Amino acid sequence: MRSALVVFAKWPAPGAVKTRLSPPLTPEQAAELYAAMLDDVLEAMAQHAPPLGLELVLAAHPPDALAQFAARAPVWRVVAQAGAELAARMEHAAASEFERGAERLLLRGSDSPALGADVLAAALAALTRSDLVLSPDRDGGYNLVALRRFVPGLFSHAMSTSTVLEDTRAAARSLGLTSELLAPGFDVDTAADFALLDEARPRAGVLCPRTYAWLDARAR
Repeated sequence: MRSALVVFAKWPAPGAVKTRLSPPLTPEQAAELYAAMLDDVLEAMAQHAPPLGLELVLAAHPPDALAQFAARAPVWRVVAQAGAELAARMEHAAASEFERGAERLLLRGSDSPALGADVLAAALAALTRSDLVLSPDRDGGYNLVALRRFVPGLFSHAMSTSTVLEDTRAAARSLGLTSELLAPGFDVDTAADFALLDEARPRAGVLCPRTYAWLDARAR
């Protein structure tokens, strides 16, 4: 059974990533923190996803940075994101991987560094029961999507809202897909989320050492 994990990433350029962290961070600091999270996610997933049977796919933006991404993530298959909005990019990535023969597909971002192998394994187990599995965020969204089949239109709604989790589940129901939720996780979107990182440190420190090192250096 071919399975794949797709990580969505942007090149960590100041002003292009994690803009909701500024203030209190400068655009340069926000880009540094995002780069730390990105490298942590790529390293952790490269270690933990293949033993679960997951092929590593990096969906990168912008397209002219693909060579830099490939150098940064040499064990990943790097592809360009396609679509003007996140919903279109997620739909394109899902459709492309299923067209390549995937029977199970996981999608995640690069700003949830505390998401580890336990969540991947739980999502794969849940796919034996459900078509769609989501790991909720605390802001009404989600940090992981797992699919065992794809139907166009699943993500045809606004994505950056406080109701995106329920909107996606409603879309799934309308398309005849069954769904279920995993335990909640979190993305790092604002400075308030630093407290969630501190709370997760005992279990997540090994997953994202660069992220914690950056935060610790800033606090000194």
